[in-house]
Amino acid sequence: MHGFRFILGCALCAAFAVQAAPQVDVIAKGLSNPRGIAFAPNGQLYVAEAGSGGAGPCFVLADNRNACYGESGAMTRVDPTGLAAPVRVITGLPSLAPPGGFGAVGPQGISFHGSGNGQLVLGLAALANARDNLPANGALLGRAIQVGVGGNWKAGADIAGYELANDPVAGGKDSNLNGVAATGGRHFIADAGGNAVYEVAANGKVSVFAAFPSRMIPAPPFMHLPPGAMIPMQSVPTSVVDGQDGYIYIGELTGFPFPVGTANVYRVQAGGGAPEVFASGFTNIMGIAFDASHRLYVLQVGSGFAGGMPPLLPPGRLIRLNADGSRTVIHEGLFYPGGLAIGPDGAAYVTNFGIVPRPVPGSFPDGGQVLRISLD
Repeated sequence: MHGFRFILGCALCAAFAVQAAPQVDVIAKGLSNPRGIAFAPNGQLYVAEAGSGGAGPCFVLADNRNACYGESGAMTRVDPTGLAAPVRVITGLPSLAPPGGFGAVGPQGISFHGSGNGQLVLGLAALANARDNLPANGALLGRAIQVGVGGNWKAGADIAGYELANDPVAGGKDSNLNGVAATGGRHFIADAGGNAVYEVAANGKVSVFAAFPSRMIPAPPFMHLPPGAMIPMQSVPTSVVDGQDGYIYIGELTGFPFPVGTANVYRVQAGGGAPEVFASGFTNIMGIAFDASHRLYVLQVGSGFAGGMPPLLPPGRLIRLNADGSRTVIHEGLFYPGGLAIGPDGAAYVTNFGIVPRPVPGSFPDGGQVLRISLD
């Protein structure tokens, strides 16, 4: 049910103004399926690398891809100036990927809080019991780990295990953690597989913070269903941030058939409550972040359904929601971007080529990248 695949000429483009081309610099390359990205309080920039899988064991993920286990995942420090090469400060983390390593599942989200510690979350894209036949480190898939900027870490909340036992959105019990917001006393984890955002208290207790059941949408023409037919579409929450305004904000990818313009940004009171739509009309959201003026930036990983694998049409886009409700396309031409952070310098930092496992001559010579994108 809850599969999240690795994951414009569009009908809504008229609603989005396009600004003059920003300054875009590649500050890191050679990364392996780079996804979430975050600044630590000391100003250092870190990336979750999902890795490239390995030799096995292998099993079928919730999206029907056959993936093999390896310990190629990492947490990597990136120089925001681009002058120094990336440094992998935590290595040997579990990773699942098809042969070739494209579109791996592994370390996928990262966030730091004011004390300097952070949370790194690892995807799974399967039921928690799929870990039973993996090497010992495979138990980290589907859970959070507490990390320090120097590379120390310890295992944290087992979200996949909680999802398997409780299944707050009925219909399937697979789990695929993607986004995390660390706030010090507690942290929030977006489970794209479980269609829920979980809260983890300081004592490690897991609870459901927000659940996102499927909603009914018109069936697309390519499904050849009778006129007026409706089908369920999953939410697939991928990103979560603390708005520092009393609300937690959540962005959704949406599931099959990935219709254009149906992805929402929700907000939930930090003390709990029902999700409410904060902004709508987006497509395939992978990351959200606020700047110092509390303007929301939305990272779209794709532009609707492409069919085949991977299933999303390029390009990815970085879009700003302005104070008057209008939207500005800051930068497009991204290819499967995996994460977004706004730096202390006011620029946007984006992982690009987020499903690419290594430099590939002729097609992806840089492998995965981190981009610095200037903002006004």
